[in-house]
Parts: sequence; C-alpha cells; structure tokens
Amino acid sequence: MNLSWYRYDLALKHVFRISRSARTTIPIVLLEIEHDGIIGYGEASPNVRYGETQETVEAFFAKVDLERYESPFLIDDILQYTDALDTHNTAAKCAVDIALHDWVGKKLGVPLYRLWGLNPDNTPLCSFTIGIDTADVVRQKVIEAEAYPILKIKVGLDNDEEIIRTIRSVTDKVIRVDANEGWKDKHLALERIKFLQDNNVEFIEQPMPAAQFDDIKWLRDRVSMPIIADESVVRLSDLPMLAQAYDGINIKLQKCTGVREAMRMISTARALGMKVMLGCMIESAVGVAAAAHLSPLIDYADLDGNVLISNDPFDGVRNINGMLRLDLQPGLGVHKKIL
Repeated sequence: MNLSWYRYDLALKHVFRISRSARTTIPIVLLEIEHDGIIGYGEASPNVRYGETQETVEAFFAKVDLERYESPFLIDDILQYTDALDTHNTAAKCAVDIALHDWVGKKLGVPLYRLWGLNPDNTPLCSFTIGIDTADVVRQKVIEAEAYPILKIKVGLDNDEEIIRTIRSVTDKVIRVDANEGWKDKHLALERIKFLQDNNVEFIEQPMPAAQFDDIKWLRDRVSMPIIADESVVRLSDLPMLAQAYDGINIKLQKCTGVREAMRMISTARALGMKVMLGCMIESAVGVAAAAHLSPLIDYADLDGNVLISNDPFDGVRNINGMLRLDLQPGLGVHKKIL
C-alpha cells in the first residue's frame, strides 16, 4: 500500500465566526491510499481546539507504515495500529480510516451505505449553519439559506438574543442553536436557554465549556430543551459519563478517528438512551461524504461543511435543500476535480 498526502486550504464563502474564533480559510490535509490500482481518499481537517494542525497531521502520516499489511481489507488491524501510534491526532487517524473504507467500497464496487446494509431513504434532513455576525448580516444569511428547512445558529457572545430575534423576524422554520462553550456562567446559560425555549428552538448544543460538567448537569435539571454534547464528546470512552448530563451527542469523524469508531459510538449512545447527531468540521466532500453514508443511523444531521466553502477539490456528495443524496457510486462516491 502506498500512502501519500498534500495540503489544501478551503476557502469559506463567508467569514465563519463562532464564540471562540473567526475564520475565512480552513487548512486541511488530503490523503490517498493506493493499492492494486485503486485509490482511496481520506481527509484530515485539524482543529486547534483539539491540538491539531496541518503540521501535526503530516508528522503523523510520516510515521504510518502500511507496508506491513497485505491489503486495505485489514481495516481493524490497520486502525488499531494507527490508533496506537499517538494518543491524539484524531483527525489524522480519521483520514486513514476514511481512505481505507473508500478503497474497500471501490474494490467491491458498492457504496459504503450499501456495504453496511443501510437504507439511504432514512437519511435525516441536514441543517445549514449560520455563524455569529451582525443582525443585518445574519438576516441576509437566513434569506440566502431559504432553501434549507433547518438552520443551525451559532451563538455564545453578547448579541445572542439579537441574533435569535432577527432570525425569528424573518422565518419560523426549525432552528437549532450551538453555543460552542460560549457561556461560562451557569446562571447566564440558564437565562439564555429559557429565552431559546420561548423562541421555539429545537435544542441547544454545548452551552458551557466541557470542563464545567457539574454546571451542565445543573442546567439539565432546570430546562426542558434537550442539551447536546459537542466539545464534551470526542471518543467512545466519553459516553458513559456524558449520559449523566446530556440528552444527546454530536459525533464528528474528525474527533473520534473515523467511521469505525463512530459506528460504535452510535450503538453505545442508543443503549444509553441518548439522541445521536452527526456533525462535521469545515471539510471537503471527502469528509462530509464519509459521515453522510452513516447518516441513516442517526437522529440529526449537521453535515454542511462542504456547502460553506467555495473551492471544494472534490464532488460527489450532494446536499439538495438540506437532503443528503447518496447514489450508487462505489466507496465514498466522490471524485477529484481538476482545479
């Protein structure tokens, strides 16, 4: 097996602002695993929140030796090996996981959802994300997103209520809210969530910092709105504790090391009585497609990372007015563009 990679910067259509940062570009690393004349594509979208950069991803790839394995079909063996190489670097591990699955699907001539026995008609509607901005810009973004039936609204700064009022002045569609750990005081968080409840918000995602676990448990006892973990959940081992404070989890392949671990997390969350959401970083069609193939298993989809960029180097995964379309192309079903 031959492993190669290259850097690429995704360009956002609009400034993407959350409670802790604002970005216009997203640096990623695209991976290729070639064997038997077939190339499997993978993607790492590293996030500094979890200590990863393009440099750490490339350093991890440089340590990976796939020559010891006879073929990509040995997915479990290979992923156990790569997981043991480093304690962190989940995005880099995710890229290997995705590329292996893409290769296997292509070799067998089937899309991943069919390989896993999933019904593409069960894919939930996908939300469209609107970052933090001024009221006028938020209003314009909502108008531009008219085709999408569900909006995910980023909050966590001083203008939270203004943003929600602005949105509600132009639409009554389903909205979900993500504070990205922005509310540090539990009493402020309680006040904000009660405001959201009064404005018909479906759920709140990560209202407080992951480290303030007891405060989130306190919140859960005082609000009727479901609380979904995002930054608090990284991998499978996090779930038993999180069930004490959250109603659901947002699984991101880039955080959990890929689709193999995500499947285990979905099953475990179900056993714990938790709702399941699949989210993404800002990613190309490669990363989003991998999650999309898993989406028939979940309750909520937030897989719009590639819709928010203007220079996706791949095509194949389609988001049509919030509906993720999975066709019969083998593997991920993505194809490299000539840019």
